Amino acid sequence: MFFRQVLYRDLGCASYVLGDGGEAIVVDPRLDIDVYLEIAAQERLRIAHVIDTHDHADHVSGLDRLAARTGAVGHRPHIAGEPCEDDLRAGDQLHAGAVRVVALAAPGHRPEHLALAVTDTSRSPDPWMLLSGDSLLVGDIARPDLAVQAREGARELHASLQRLLALGDHVEVWPGHIGGSLCGGAGLSGKSSSTIGYERRANRLLSLPEEQFVHALTTSLPVRPPNVEHIVRANRSGYSSGLAQPQLLSAHGLAGALQGVTVLDARDPARFDQGHIPGALNLPVSAPNLGTRAGWALSPQEPIVIAAEDEQQAHRMTLALHAVGLWNVRGVALDWSGLALVGERSLDLPALAAALALQSVSLVDVRERSEWRAAHVQGSTHLPLARLGDGRGLSRPSSSATVAVACAAGARAAFAASLLRRGGWHDVVRVSGGGIAGLAEHGVPLLSEQA
Repeated sequence: MFFRQVLYRDLGCASYVLGDGGEAIVVDPRLDIDVYLEIAAQERLRIAHVIDTHDHADHVSGLDRLAARTGAVGHRPHIAGEPCEDDLRAGDQLHAGAVRVVALAAPGHRPEHLALAVTDTSRSPDPWMLLSGDSLLVGDIARPDLAVQAREGARELHASLQRLLALGDHVEVWPGHIGGSLCGGAGLSGKSSSTIGYERRANRLLSLPEEQFVHALTTSLPVRPPNVEHIVRANRSGYSSGLAQPQLLSAHGLAGALQGVTVLDARDPARFDQGHIPGALNLPVSAPNLGTRAGWALSPQEPIVIAAEDEQQAHRMTLALHAVGLWNVRGVALDWSGLALVGERSLDLPALAAALALQSVSLVDVRERSEWRAAHVQGSTHLPLARLGDGRGLSRPSSSATVAVACAAGARAAFAASLLRRGGWHDVVRVSGGGIAGLAEHGVPLLSEQA
């Protein structure tokens, strides 16, 4: 049996290629399908089936694009009232040579969710692997609130997990998401596989009775992403049209394209500060979770122009936007000479510490709730990046002082500072060269909510 895990680390997504006898099955493909075509060509496999374990809410699936490109049969989980002859139901089987894939009902993350038990029948009639999708994750359990009321989803997940655990401790677990995904919680591991036996031992949630499980899983859920419904609709309707690469704009063409457009500047924050198009948002392409962060701040209808250092930067940003359903990319700008630019300033940690001592800055902390609870600066404003939205309509701290925006390392601060400036806040600077935790070394006391 051939088996390959394909990771898309920007969104923390995992997909799979498995096959035998010259045929392959692809599970949970991402929108950029070239990687699967390359694997199939290298291994001399014909992609015969493409499966989504559920209607993904965090990224646009490549199922229809891959099926159309290869002639494979595309399979989605069956939803009552939406009959399709190729939909998968619990108990259905697919084959590729000696590989057998059996669909198992695993609702909770979403009602239609399936997990897939994989058997290499040339070795044993028993399952070897579980492609768990968004049910059992490494170190965590999938969040239950993206399709139904959270407690209802958690109860369904509890029942689903009992069935999956019954497959046996020897069965390998290959999840649909790893650390960095918004579909899990704080415990989600960066490790990309496990076993049922290890998770049974080490994943505390799996040992809890139902009511305790429901309470633990639903007590501290992350903020619900704003573009969930848009992405689910795209996946369920079978979005399969080709996504053209945006046109390259000349400096003159860019000048005529800026009216009513959001400029997303992919450069390093230091380069952005030296000079950028007025109103541009700075989302450094070198930072993790590009697509997720863009999805918090931009709407699917919003026209976007990407400003980038080079074509490679622009291509990576385009892929990240397309993956989360942001398709209205009007063009790419690599040259904006002749345009009037604006610059920004930043504060490093020593300068920020000195300004805090003088009370000449108001500090805005854009880290997540768990980070804030672990350590924060007294008197700072907690405004997590996920809650900023498009930056508009937010109340500025009452102080007239400079607003310094900080996070853990700098990338979120750069994006948040540009969002707040676009939202009308004046005298906003990013904190560079480190984050909140580093302030302790410069004499700034940090508080903990647990203390």
